Amino acid sequence: MKNIGILTGGGDCPGLNAAIRAVVRHAIDEYQFNVIGFKRGWAGPLEGLVEPLTKYAVSGILPKGGTILGTSRTNPSKIEDGYLKIRENCKKFGLDSLIAIGGNDTLGVAANLHLKWDVPCVCIPKTIDNDVACTDYTIGFDTAVNIATSAIDNLHSTAESHDRVMVVEVMGRHAGWIAAFSGMAGGADLILVPEIPFDIDEVCELLKKRHSRRGKSFSIVVAAEGACSADNKISSQSDKIDSFGHPVLGGLGVALSAEIERRTGFETRYALLGHIQRGGTPTPFDRILATRFGVTAVDLVVKGQVGNMVGISGGEIVAVPIMDIVETDSKGQFIGKTKTLDMRFFETAKVFFG
Repeated sequence: MKNIGILTGGGDCPGLNAAIRAVVRHAIDEYQFNVIGFKRGWAGPLEGLVEPLTKYAVSGILPKGGTILGTSRTNPSKIEDGYLKIRENCKKFGLDSLIAIGGNDTLGVAANLHLKWDVPCVCIPKTIDNDVACTDYTIGFDTAVNIATSAIDNLHSTAESHDRVMVVEVMGRHAGWIAAFSGMAGGADLILVPEIPFDIDEVCELLKKRHSRRGKSFSIVVAAEGACSADNKISSQSDKIDSFGHPVLGGLGVALSAEIERRTGFETRYALLGHIQRGGTPTPFDRILATRFGVTAVDLVVKGQVGNMVGISGGEIVAVPIMDIVETDSKGQFIGKTKTLDMRFFETAKVFFG
């Protein structure tokens, strides 16, 4: 009887429980496998934090947000003998394969484990940022877009009532997928993304033209948290660094709204959606995507096709070699590739600016 381990790493997002449920149900019902859940992301296999996952344990979790296994941003490369400890614990628990559900940081760790430490891994991509390479969508993205779009819809009425400019800050460190999708769906008048540094003079000029030429008395600006001005004077970068070396972001909306009001004279307010985008129940799309990913991940283990990530391309579930989703950093460690926003989509969004 095979033993499969499973963990969820990095930031939480809606749909994780649906993926866990799919892995457990399919592994037990179809193949009579044992499934071992590692708690708190990579801290689980590092410290031996486990719990058996039975069909009863995953009953009723399909619509729930978050993750029943818990998560963390633990980075094994920052811990002495971190990868060695994980390999030894995987042997201790008799694992035939480890299914890692996460974004670029989590999948980068899985790639190092599989390619350098001989731990058989299968990956499932999740992140509300939708920035994992070689998959059209990641678990959690659709829900985040729905939440952000709903917030933008709600802000329209208060912006119009008070003749204000509203700056809506959404998540998106390196990629503007949430900003572009929710901005287009919510009828934003301007969208700022990390891929294109903005000129604050151009931003303010567009808003002035909208108010003067079109007779509009309010505007909605959607900005990804990782967006910054071309001179880098307006951004949300901070001196605080997380365990994977990323600057902690947040506050772009505050700085941007203050600068817009100073330059235009328009009363400007900001809304920081923050972790609201990560919470709540997953959309039907995310539940279905996570379920398809989970079932396919188990099938890959059965077929001996470890060393792959499950992805979706043109509606079809595909297996992508781990090597295709990572690159090496300056220290020779594997890290996840970032899938940036498709500029063809952004060009469509730009039609409605101003």
